Amino acid sequence: MSEDKHKPLAVPDTGGVPVETQQPIVDPEHGLPPGFGPGWPGRLLFWIAVAFSLFQIATAFNIPLDHRFAGIDIIDLLRATIALWLVAIVVQAARGKPWAEMLLAWIPMAVVVELLARFGGSVPNQILRTLHVGLLCLVAGGLLAQHKSQSRASAALAWTLAIAGFAIGLYHWFFYEDLVARAGEVTQADLVVGIAAIAILFLICWRFMGPALPIVAGLFLAYCLFGNYLPSPMNHRGYSLEQVIEHMSFGTEGIYATPTGVSATFIFLFILFGSFLERAGMIQLFTDVAMGLFGSARGGPAKVAVFSSALMGTISGSGVANVVSTGQFTIPLMKRFGYRAAFAGGVEATASMGGQIMPPVMGAVAFIMAETIDVPYAAVVQAAIVPAVLYYTAAFLAVHLEAGKRGLVGMPRSALPSAGKALSEKWFLILPLAVLVYLLFAGYTPLFSGSVGLALTVVLILGGSFALGIGPIAVRVLFWVGLGLLCGLFFWYGILVIVAMVAALILVNLFSKGGAETVAACREALADGARQAIPVGVACAVVGIVIGTMTLTGVGTIFGNAVVAVGRDSLFLALILTMIVSLILGMGIPTIPNYIITSSLAAPILLKLGVPLIVSHMFVFYFGIMADLTPPVALAAFAAAPIAKESGFKIGFQALKIAMAGFVIPFMAIYDPALMLQPVQGLSGFAYTSAAAYIIAKALLAIFLWGTATIGFMKRDMAVWERVLAAAAAGSLVMALPATDEIGFALAALVIGQHLWRARGAAAPA
Repeated sequence: MSEDKHKPLAVPDTGGVPVETQQPIVDPEHGLPPGFGPGWPGRLLFWIAVAFSLFQIATAFNIPLDHRFAGIDIIDLLRATIALWLVAIVVQAARGKPWAEMLLAWIPMAVVVELLARFGGSVPNQILRTLHVGLLCLVAGGLLAQHKSQSRASAALAWTLAIAGFAIGLYHWFFYEDLVARAGEVTQADLVVGIAAIAILFLICWRFMGPALPIVAGLFLAYCLFGNYLPSPMNHRGYSLEQVIEHMSFGTEGIYATPTGVSATFIFLFILFGSFLERAGMIQLFTDVAMGLFGSARGGPAKVAVFSSALMGTISGSGVANVVSTGQFTIPLMKRFGYRAAFAGGVEATASMGGQIMPPVMGAVAFIMAETIDVPYAAVVQAAIVPAVLYYTAAFLAVHLEAGKRGLVGMPRSALPSAGKALSEKWFLILPLAVLVYLLFAGYTPLFSGSVGLALTVVLILGGSFALGIGPIAVRVLFWVGLGLLCGLFFWYGILVIVAMVAALILVNLFSKGGAETVAACREALADGARQAIPVGVACAVVGIVIGTMTLTGVGTIFGNAVVAVGRDSLFLALILTMIVSLILGMGIPTIPNYIITSSLAAPILLKLGVPLIVSHMFVFYFGIMADLTPPVALAAFAAAPIAKESGFKIGFQALKIAMAGFVIPFMAIYDPALMLQPVQGLSGFAYTSAAAYIIAKALLAIFLWGTATIGFMKRDMAVWERVLAAAAAGSLVMALPATDEIGFALAALVIGQHLWRARGAAAPA
């Protein structure tokens, strides 16, 4: 660890970018600048976000607040602490000392304690989902008031939306027993609350993410209410307003369906996990390792972008977040060393979007997929690992070929950091990630694994800050050994061990040099995690309308029958149709609702056509990601545009060239599931291993040929007919028809052989 005794461990991470050169960048996922806005409303909103994260941690860890400690309930201890805190605020005010900040922090903390106290910490699943959505509305509405309101009236309206959204969650919390007792029956008050819940979510989603998703969900909702007037076979039997609202706003079929449940547990926890790791310096570690390994290679800056974004994908499931974080460093670096602005932005967009398919911490869709098809998260990781490696191999190859074509060299070795030194100084940051991977593959649930990973990260940050002030190295080693043993007790004595340890570390840090800054950084990570969760959580709740429509009306069978009719004659055409639907939806809505809608419609149909369940869902998932790279609405490309100072359209088209493998791999996996390490009927043992090795090798060759064809370079510039021949060879390898593999290999041998011969002939005179 670092010997600097004056610098706290957890500091805002700039990813290697000098602070004075950074410009505030509006987050393209919701169009808002950083922070919570000015004045006391901004500070109150900040503390609400912190309290939101603490509520989610308490429910995820399932902390038993009714547990008796020394004859006293933990709930009583918390309430006593809140009461003493209020007394301290009154005393501060009486003495004329600053007290407003303490009060702004006290209000949301006291509310969260009471929310948890009613159920002794074990909040029922339905209440967890409703409060999660209510808190999302509260923070989201507050951000709209602080950042998007142009007048006091509009700010007041946004705050009214925020408070009303939270009040709806409180309605479910307060009347929980009554709602359970009269399930299926809707009172007049229930009807008003249910309609308000849908309206508020639609308004907040519209203001945050644009009109596309609310319009799509609104069309499905309109189908529920008026679909009985449509001609056959599009019509249904008809449903009253009360039936529709009860289905959508109560229970677990509408806005509180599985996606919201996953957002309230796995997704929020892993967002916090990434937020804390970033605060601890993980971006800097990834950047230093990537620079040390690839910075001096041909086209080194672009290879650094690909590799560092792949590493970022292990802790962050948001492609746009990866673009904004690593892109601030990699895109200017690529431009400085000769890459075109559009290509540099395309490289970063492609590499960052791959983070959603890069294990072990994939995008939020992976958790929703695991819950939807009822498989362990480790099974989703297993299916994703080979395609993810192939995806990044394709991106790596594209930048290598582009560098060769333009004669771009790497950076001088003397100007690069040492990858070994970076790892030796911050190796401990990898421990939570390693434990997370072990637990996921050992069969533990993602919720438990994420809880342990988050807890270890917090312990490392707080413990590391305190350890910097310990003089003798031997005492410091003993401190870490003791801390490690205490962490191990968690598996025997439960979550209260970690809670007590974190509380103790916070106290000692508050009274140690540099420790207060570290505690503040952790507090910022909590607030930032809540902020990052808003687009995901709101999208999950709104897309629940689509799920509710399908379960209520069975509209999915209409689309399914059409696809099955096509698939009976040609599976390839059915796959093309599914891809087009996913790409079109993805042009207007984020990856999560895109996956949920398309998988609800298409994945069951692909299953009927003989495609394995997890492969069909991964197929839809991949094209949901590709939609963020596909013009005209390429979210990742437009996120890179202000950094690259180039048109988002041009960046999107470059990203399509670089990410061509992302379009190829899903089709290959459909025809040969061994590419996703899935069982193949009739194959086992050595035969299965050979089949998997064959399809992976074929995919690598196809990726190489696609790359040379799109970039136009192999050993030297390629002629047009060579590029056409390479594309034909790659296409033949992808198609699963009789003799296409043989044709593909023959064409590949022809184009590679003659190109190398031509390149050697041109090199001899030179």
